[in-house]
Amino acid sequence: MKVVLVSTYDLGRQPFGLASPAAWLRRAGIDVESIDLSRDKLRADAIAGAGLIAVYLPMHTATRLALPVIDKVRAINPAATICAYGLYASLNEELLRRHGVSIVLGPEAEAELVAIASGSSAATATTLPRLNFIQPDRSGLPSLDRYASLQMPDGTRKIVGATDATRGCKHRCRHCPIVPVYDGQFRVVPVDVVLADVRAQVGQGATHITFGDPDFFNGPTHARRIVESLHREFPSLTYDAIIKVEHLLKHRDLLPVLAQTGCLFITSAVESVDDAVLAKLEKGHTRADFTAAAEACSEAGLTLVPTFVAFTPWTTLDSYIDLLDVVQNLGLVGNVAPIQWSIRLLVTWESRLLELDDIRAGVGPFDPITLTYPWKHRDPRVDALQQQIMALAGVKLTRSREDIFAAVRELAHLARGEAGRSRTIDLVLPSRAAIPYLNEPWYC
Repeated sequence: MKVVLVSTYDLGRQPFGLASPAAWLRRAGIDVESIDLSRDKLRADAIAGAGLIAVYLPMHTATRLALPVIDKVRAINPAATICAYGLYASLNEELLRRHGVSIVLGPEAEAELVAIASGSSAATATTLPRLNFIQPDRSGLPSLDRYASLQMPDGTRKIVGATDATRGCKHRCRHCPIVPVYDGQFRVVPVDVVLADVRAQVGQGATHITFGDPDFFNGPTHARRIVESLHREFPSLTYDAIIKVEHLLKHRDLLPVLAQTGCLFITSAVESVDDAVLAKLEKGHTRADFTAAAEACSEAGLTLVPTFVAFTPWTTLDSYIDLLDVVQNLGLVGNVAPIQWSIRLLVTWESRLLELDDIRAGVGPFDPITLTYPWKHRDPRVDALQQQIMALAGVKLTRSREDIFAAVRELAHLARGEAGRSRTIDLVLPSRAAIPYLNEPWYC
């Protein structure tokens, strides 16, 4: 049986979620082809010749993009078995089956895909399997130089590879889509497997590696072993990682290790600076913790890249402007991708947010188009502001982050009836070019 693996979107990275199952399938002697639709077109000849078509759904955007693709695949090859796998496959099983998907797998799908393709089993696991991870096989994927690159302060670009050192997360943040699937579990990928994957990507020209783990410090000792081994073998290689605010503080002794081994920046899901909202989201940190983490990163010589859920049912115009004030006072405006000023809370299927009475009372029926439970803010000015900022920040712009920030602040003050107020604020901020950043800023 020929297997075609399909990815629609993976944050501008060469998809680990295709490379890993491809390795398992090829090891079993199965003919497999990988198609990344973020870079290449869907080829009818490849689809027509496949017995199993497996679509990788790691996130919300990828799933929305995949639904019309699944319909097209079904039309091209009605006889094929269509499978969806990944974090968002599990979360949207009912909808996917309505589109003709007959097999839905979770994010630890490699062994199950092999069993299905070999005809030994069509059953799916009822619990997350524990896999003996092997080196991903990236052959057949578009070259790394076709993916997002890292823009450096001197104007140069780095070719970026990506890998995972762990899967899942041991935390249960209420709004996180990982929680309904992993429920506090995480899996460690052996150091030698991670290094082999990085080595292969360096061979393809990568000079920077993005670690896609939901939290690189879920296993801090494991993380240290990886970065120290990586630095010994590739002293000039740089990397970035995602780390929770609470872990930046709990393991702040490791921050100098990251700086010394080539970490250029750390992404951290701060989400809010309102302690009441952080408590509802069960983020595990406070406003003061965010400030302390920013200071700790600065002291260690690391760039902190905060991300936010700026618009929630609990956001007010005052609290939104407060968020802008905090980020400005910490000197982090240049570190924040403009899209972050417009991010709206997603209430997805089986989200723990539905535990909250005010969320249940405020959302509408599940929308199969947006894949969310839609909600409207009780203050229409807040929703209007979010739409204005999305229009400003959600398109490709040549304006600096500081200029966009100033425009966002202006819109926020106008929404509060304070025309011209923000123009009096002096923005003494670092240059946009002083911050290394990936040129594909979406983060959901």
